[in-house]
Amino acid sequence: MKYKKINILNAAVFFLFFSCQEKNNSNKEMVALLSAVAKSEYTMTNAFCPEAKLAFWDSILNDPANYLKAPEATYYKAITLLEMGGEQESVTAFEGLLKKTNPSDYQRVEMLLKGLAIAYMRLGERTNCLHNHSAQSCLFPIQSSGVHVDKTGSSNAIEIYEMLLQRNPDDLESRWLLNIAYMTIGGYPKDVPSGFLIKGLDEDSSHSVKPFSDAAGNIGLNTNNLAGGSIIDDFNNDNYLDLISSSWSLAEGMHYCRNNSTGTFTDVSDSSGLSDFTGGLNIMQTDYNNDGFKDVFVLRGAWKGPYGKEPNSLLRNNGDGTFTDVTKESGLLSFHPTQTATWNDFNKDGWLDLFIGNESNSEWDLNICELYMNNKDGTFTESALKSNAAINDFVKGVTSGDYDNDGWPDIFISTLSKQKVLLKNEGLKSGSVHFKNVTKEAGLDSCTTKTFPTCFFDYDNDGWLDILVCSYEFGGSLAPYPAAEALHFNVGNSGRQFLFRNKHDGTFEDVTDKAGLHKVAFAMGMNFGDIDNDGYPDIYMGTGNPLYQSLVPNKLFKNVNGRSFIDATSSARVGNLQKGHGVSFADLDNDGDQDIYIDMGGAYKGDAYQNSLYINPGQNNNRWINLDLEGTKCNRVAIGAKIKVSFKENGIERSVYRDVNSGGSFGSNPLMQHIGIGSATIIEKIEIKWPVSNTIQVFKNIQPGQTIKIKEGSAVLQTILRKKTNFTETRSGLISCSPE
Repeated sequence: MKYKKINILNAAVFFLFFSCQEKNNSNKEMVALLSAVAKSEYTMTNAFCPEAKLAFWDSILNDPANYLKAPEATYYKAITLLEMGGEQESVTAFEGLLKKTNPSDYQRVEMLLKGLAIAYMRLGERTNCLHNHSAQSCLFPIQSSGVHVDKTGSSNAIEIYEMLLQRNPDDLESRWLLNIAYMTIGGYPKDVPSGFLIKGLDEDSSHSVKPFSDAAGNIGLNTNNLAGGSIIDDFNNDNYLDLISSSWSLAEGMHYCRNNSTGTFTDVSDSSGLSDFTGGLNIMQTDYNNDGFKDVFVLRGAWKGPYGKEPNSLLRNNGDGTFTDVTKESGLLSFHPTQTATWNDFNKDGWLDLFIGNESNSEWDLNICELYMNNKDGTFTESALKSNAAINDFVKGVTSGDYDNDGWPDIFISTLSKQKVLLKNEGLKSGSVHFKNVTKEAGLDSCTTKTFPTCFFDYDNDGWLDILVCSYEFGGSLAPYPAAEALHFNVGNSGRQFLFRNKHDGTFEDVTDKAGLHKVAFAMGMNFGDIDNDGYPDIYMGTGNPLYQSLVPNKLFKNVNGRSFIDATSSARVGNLQKGHGVSFADLDNDGDQDIYIDMGGAYKGDAYQNSLYINPGQNNNRWINLDLEGTKCNRVAIGAKIKVSFKENGIERSVYRDVNSGGSFGSNPLMQHIGIGSATIIEKIEIKWPVSNTIQVFKNIQPGQTIKIKEGSAVLQTILRKKTNFTETRSGLISCSPE
């Protein structure tokens, strides 16, 4: 009943808030609402409010009458200090407790030693990776400038982990963290005790990808924040890609870096108004009003249960460099914990609709999924129940696409309850769009694992959308799982990916093992792009969970000719050990290959980390084409349009297929489609199937290596010129993403 009372109280507060006469504009209204929600979340029963927890434990410790509770309170205070970023204070607290603990109390000593060890590990990270950050910091396997200069924290952690392993050699968490700690001081593998060594962590079996370089610090895109989302797209219509990022914290505003086309960015967060809007574990672009300017949708409240009644925001792009919150006036104001949604034209009327996957936690805290149909006048009508899309589950990922090629966009849903849901769009019934749950008949009900990010994508280029969904099944921290995998132990489905190939008959087959994707990753964010322009989509995953022990590298899986994937993380140098979330693939430097941007950081203040921009050095001489589509009958940004690019490579006819969307979950790629064509020297044919009308436009004999704008119904191809820049070189006077 506790959850229900909290929900009723929050609902009453929100009702009173919006019943008052409007005295401020909509931006101030939303900012005030977010501030009020943030205050309501300040309670020690909120697992993600360490400030309140710290105050509570201090109140216990400051009351002499609670002397019997002091050891327990000190222990939890030490953990909370880690969450707050107070590593040295946490070390002091753990050491004090150990001195007062009877050595014969084995379980308590082990618990305190593990707490102390991770506190030392985090202290080493803060001293080196944060305060003296380099482009190699925390990149697994750790080497070169990523090795700690100040080795104190890791050296102390090593001493403790070796002690723990002498007591319990089967402790895989301590063994994994011990090997990483040795890496941070340059002692892996030579200095690791042979009995505790995990061999091969510094080896690269693929040798398939040239190393990327993190240039975020060079151009000021290395925002230090908590977990959040990212969008790379053109928000001011100057044909250059801008960057917007967010943080899930209601104390941190959004960041908007405008591309100056000169290799620099300008921070327009304040002047645009976006810095006023706090929170957002995920963000995505849309054009809900078909005015030609991309808007921003912000999703909030995920993971927080009864404390996640945070409003989402629809931020209208005014076309003058500013954004206006239109959440309330558009009819999208609701209060459910979520971080996942998908925009598509579900009823094929030429206007984008919105499906939101919410998180139901219990029978007392129901948060049913929402489907908002666009009324074409700036407003939406919620119709999930009417459309048979009112899914009740702990939803963590949604994606939309036309998997059966019938012209109607469908929805796939990933949940923590272990069920998957495929909603087939049956078109209009009685004037409204209607969905049918076809999960079982599609062969997707056999995957009974908790899953998180997901996407529709055509990994094998056969013109039919496949499904990727990532496991989030684990117990405790994630550290034992990569250790077990490296030691060739069986870890079951924990942290694995699941790839379902479309069989062209409405069903899917699990090809995970055959495709080589049965690997440990624990993805929290995931997107796809083509890093080597071979026409096959590759995958990059941001990994982790809130626990500090969960140091697992972000993962890059390279697609090999649409048949399998190989782990190219080590060779690409993109395996950041810090928490990863929103991922965006985009050619930011306009050199013809896609780079990778990732929003880093965890759930707590002490787990904030710099975001990374991994610059692609160019993997080969493969060619490419950029297609920027503009709808007239269909939605303006052409989401849902199907592209087929045909060419001959080495005398063999090939086709590459793309659907216009922003990629996977979470993080948003540009809606402009970057398409690799291998070594082909000419594109024989580009076919575009526009949604709504289902008409197909054909363009022949196109030169690759250019960006082309195509307007629905027009035979004219507009070439867009974009200047190539270099983000990796150090130039005198280079201005980073600086305030306007």
